[in-house]
Amino acid sequence: MTNVVRYLTHPQVNIDPSIPVPRWGLSAVGKARTEAVTITGSLSGTTRVISSGERKAIETAEIIAAKLGVDVEVCEAMHENDRSATGFLVPDEFEAVANQFFGHPRISVRGWERAIDAQLRIVQEVERVLAHDRPGDVLLVGHGGVGTLLYCHYSGFAIARAHDQPAGGGCFFAFRLHDRRVLHAWRRLEEL
Repeated sequence: MTNVVRYLTHPQVNIDPSIPVPRWGLSAVGKARTEAVTITGSLSGTTRVISSGERKAIETAEIIAAKLGVDVEVCEAMHENDRSATGFLVPDEFEAVANQFFGHPRISVRGWERAIDAQLRIVQEVERVLAHDRPGDVLLVGHGGVGTLLYCHYSGFAIARAHDQPAGGGCFFAFRLHDRRVLHAWRRLEEL
């Protein structure tokens, strides 16, 4: 049987411009979406849950891991692309800068981590954690930006926002553990 790795992005968060983005937590909607997937049994073969160190990812991972009876492994290097140079941006401005981030991956847009650097970081960290071969499926819980960069890498695509998750977060893609072959593109959490 082939083990599957799923990369899941955290769902909706409480947006608070006065709090650094990495410390934002899940909103009631985000928690409810995550809790709903735990009752489907679709992740029952998952033996490892690995999360970014950002609060919203950890909260998502903890809800799922508690139902599976496994511990959450936190990997700080799985964080979202570093956008601390700008901090919170209003939605329209954020979308414009994100378009530039993906559209010019070799350039630091407004001080953000370059897309090529974020991609290298997330790929190296995922490969590091997957090198610890254990039975069962693996769930990686993280973020849309670096998740898209990871998806592009394993799919053999150039970095492009065309491969980004659908709006709203709480999406996942899957690949086979043994050869990293992507099994499907982004799907909503509810399709697990």
